[in-house]
Amino acid sequence: MNHAQTVGQLAAERPASVKVFHRHGIDFCCGGGISLEQACEKRGLDTTEVRREIADEENRNPGDPDAWQSRPLGELIDHIVASYHRPLDEELPRLEGLARKVARVHGERHPELQPLLEACLELAQDLGPHMMKEEQVLFPAIGVGNKGFIPQPIEVMQMEHETMGELLAGIRELTGGFVVPEDACGSFRALFNGLEALEQSLHEHIHLENNILFPRALRE
Repeated sequence: MNHAQTVGQLAAERPASVKVFHRHGIDFCCGGGISLEQACEKRGLDTTEVRREIADEENRNPGDPDAWQSRPLGELIDHIVASYHRPLDEELPRLEGLARKVARVHGERHPELQPLLEACLELAQDLGPHMMKEEQVLFPAIGVGNKGFIPQPIEVMQMEHETMGELLAGIRELTGGFVVPEDACGSFRALFNGLEALEQSLHEHIHLENNILFPRALRE
């Protein structure tokens, strides 16, 4: 394992590491520009143990580590849109509805639910226009190889990814790491479970763009 690699590069080159990063709350997408040692220090983790877990994960689930590093960019874009963009069209309104309901019913006993609702609304409001700009402007430009145009919109998308990463971190903090309170009803549990799944999906989504799609589009 190359010790000079950033966490984002490691996630791109060794996909099995993504599962380990999720397990330990290591940001490999928006905050993926630091070394594994630095990321582990921030989380109070033993770097050697994390490296061992990555190796173990690769041994349990051998696969093609270069899958998205070598396949055509058009296939990667189609995968991002189908696997991450389109599911959000349904999932974001569902989570917004749950967040509103849970804040209304349980807000008096759980004051953190109102800022949680506001964070969910802000994330949804950011994601809609963000995905539209990618699908209507950036992705088509990458598809036709317009390398003179794409650097600026890529920079804008990366800045917006950082904002989303901050919102996700805030949501994780407000939910106490998505730990459901003892007095939670079914909707409360569904909200926290859905937000945790959303965090994982968005981390993978942003990782594919920041660490694989955008570098390849600028390079190839």
